[in-house]
Amino acid sequence: MAAQTGSMKPYFSPAGPDWPSVVVAGGFHTAVVLMRNLARRGLHTSCIDSNPRNPAFRTVYGKAHLCPNADQQPAQWLEFMISLAKSFRQRPVLISSSDQYVTAMAQHADALEPHFIFHRSSSAVQGLLATKERQYSVADELGLPVPRTCFVRSLEETMAFAAMARFPVILKPLHFREWKSIPREHPLFEKKLIVIDSPGELEQQYRLAAGLNPNMVIQEMIEGPDSAKLVYLSCYDRTSRRIGYSMLRQVRTDPIYFGSASLVEPVSDPDAAELCDQFLRKLNYVGLCEIELKRDTRDGQVKMIEANPRYSVTADAAPYGGVDLGWLHYLELIGQSVDPVEPDGTYFRHIALFRDVASFRSYIRDGLLTWGDFIRSYFGPVHFFDFDWHDRKLAIGTLALVSKQLIAPSIRRILPRR
Repeated sequence: MAAQTGSMKPYFSPAGPDWPSVVVAGGFHTAVVLMRNLARRGLHTSCIDSNPRNPAFRTVYGKAHLCPNADQQPAQWLEFMISLAKSFRQRPVLISSSDQYVTAMAQHADALEPHFIFHRSSSAVQGLLATKERQYSVADELGLPVPRTCFVRSLEETMAFAAMARFPVILKPLHFREWKSIPREHPLFEKKLIVIDSPGELEQQYRLAAGLNPNMVIQEMIEGPDSAKLVYLSCYDRTSRRIGYSMLRQVRTDPIYFGSASLVEPVSDPDAAELCDQFLRKLNYVGLCEIELKRDTRDGQVKMIEANPRYSVTADAAPYGGVDLGWLHYLELIGQSVDPVEPDGTYFRHIALFRDVASFRSYIRDGLLTWGDFIRSYFGPVHFFDFDWHDRKLAIGTLALVSKQLIAPSIRRILPRR
């Protein structure tokens, strides 16, 4: 009998008593919400990560296992994963919530496959999309529009791009996590990208970043407001048949204009959804994928910002519209028959609370939002990515960070500068 999931809401728990456990690869809050959604279905969930400070080590939804760093100690990480798998009664399902583990699973797919349930054959494609160096060229080859993009390895290549580019442009690392692991005092620490307005500024910023890694991405900016950004969330089975999708509109981002979504809402955009679906089917894609897009106000064309071949922050929004992507992926992995699911038309807002509070003053400063608009956006059907009273430790931690964000500007105005 086919699994009927279209009308299921996130709190319904229909898992069988002997179904395989789930190991989520990653320890960020993305892992927490995936564990939560699957645990509420009645599954035993756990996760792995190399950083014990990440939120998954404090969640109530499953045990977090501290593992070696998959980038820095690949052999030790593989040994750890095989040992972990042997601690389960049967092969557990392995789902990635982090680019780092998408890459690790692709690199070690043959060795992991006897011990975990995942789509080994699709790992290479997912690993391909996990690097910006290839995902843009692949998208362009298969008909998904992308802004003019160049992968540079030297200052000479950078300035050659500057000579033909339309500014502003964006400079970013091949992997976003490259600038998250650098010393805190470095100007690029934890930055996702840099927006650059002139060739001279591009030269200056490239020189700064090249000291970390000379291989980078330069891309022309897609013109338009944050509200022109779309997110296509999807799950494909082993035959590359789409078994679930959701379209969302980004209302606010952190940081403003070029950051990750902090508030999204459902939207109907059949043309954009079809464009993404065609791209992934041409790629013979299998598994979970998020594609971030933006409609360019200059030509009206939808263009890809980036693809994330894994469970993502915005994937947590899809279940509130009737499409529980993590659950669909799990069912397909264990061999259940799954009928394709589409959004049920429910309206809601999905908010990454810490991100949203961190960025809303920028919207007010630029005249894009009023205090009233901001407060009203928290009324009505609202669901939070990083605030869940059932997960008390993490909820209190989020409230503490939010309070700090709200109070800090006032304290800086009151206290004298040293």
